[in-house]
Amino acid sequence: MPRALLLVLLGLLALLQYQLWLGDGGISERRSLESQVASDSKENQSLRQRNEALADRVIELQEGDEMLEAVAREDLGLVREGEEFILFVDDKSGEKSP
Repeated sequence: MPRALLLVLLGLLALLQYQLWLGDGGISERRSLESQVASDSKENQSLRQRNEALADRVIELQEGDEMLEAVAREDLGLVREGEEFILFVDDKSGEKSP
């Protein structure tokens, strides 16, 4: 009888060890989740920096007319009244015009 009890207890111990190391919520899954959290934290940090830069640009656009004018000129190609718009085009095809 004691031998059967010992075998049952050893079986239970083996089952518990299996659950601890390889089962759901075990150590291997925890390590996997920790590495995923670390990579997600790095990505979140870079996204936070990008959001801060965008927020700073929004504040600059809301507060200053000069920044708004610069963005309008660069991104939209806008010109003031009385100004002339001149576009320089590089001829990269290598052909000479007559």
